[in-house]
Amino acid sequence: MLLAIDVNEVWYDILLNMEKIYNKLVRDKVPDIINTNENGIATSRTLNDIEYAKELNLKLQEEVNEYLASENLEELADILEVIHSMLSVKGKSFGELDTMRIEKANSRGGFGGRIFLEKVKAVK
Repeated sequence: MLLAIDVNEVWYDILLNMEKIYNKLVRDKVPDIINTNENGIATSRTLNDIEYAKELNLKLQEEVNEYLASENLEELADILEVIHSMLSVKGKSFGELDTMRIEKANSRGGFGGRIFLEKVKAVK
């Protein structure tokens, strides 16, 4: 599984006595994974609600960019994980989101028809 931080890169930087600044939201277990190596110490903190919501938006963009670059299915799983966290912040469930998706698909359609809108000519 791909992590938000390349742990091997972290170890390499630590071995060279370097400190790498990330300042980004990571999965809950990443600091523990980094700290299992005696040569690495991760510094992290818990975000407040406003910071967390902002960082989730940045994480979503990061994960979407990673998916677009790789088209790797694991990146879609990362996007889904971020979406679950965003829903939790908003006090909503994945079921509620899926209901919204279904309602929108019923009223406007989905994307399965592969319809590509080229242009619209104004009619007077």
